[in-house]
Amino acid sequence: MHDEPEPGLAPPEHSPTYQGEPLLITVDGEDFRVRRRADAPGTYDFDWLTGPHPYGFGLGRSDGHELSRPELERHIRDFLAQIDPATGYLGD
Repeated sequence: MHDEPEPGLAPPEHSPTYQGEPLLITVDGEDFRVRRRADAPGTYDFDWLTGPHPYGFGLGRSDGHELSRPELERHIRDFLAQIDPATGYLGD
């Protein structure tokens, strides 16, 4: 048994827990799963389901308030605007 961390998935005790059912949101023809973290109010994880690579991003509000659906969609559009269409990754 090692005491040193190894690459891979986070152990379950370090994985985030989520509140409620995930939202499936389509923005500009791209599908995202949006999950609200149970342990950090106002914090969301976005998974790009139709992207060319497994990709996503997180977002948190310092005041802990929930985001509205239009706000979630705006953040997704902001993310997509940063993607290089040639590579499918965040641009420089």
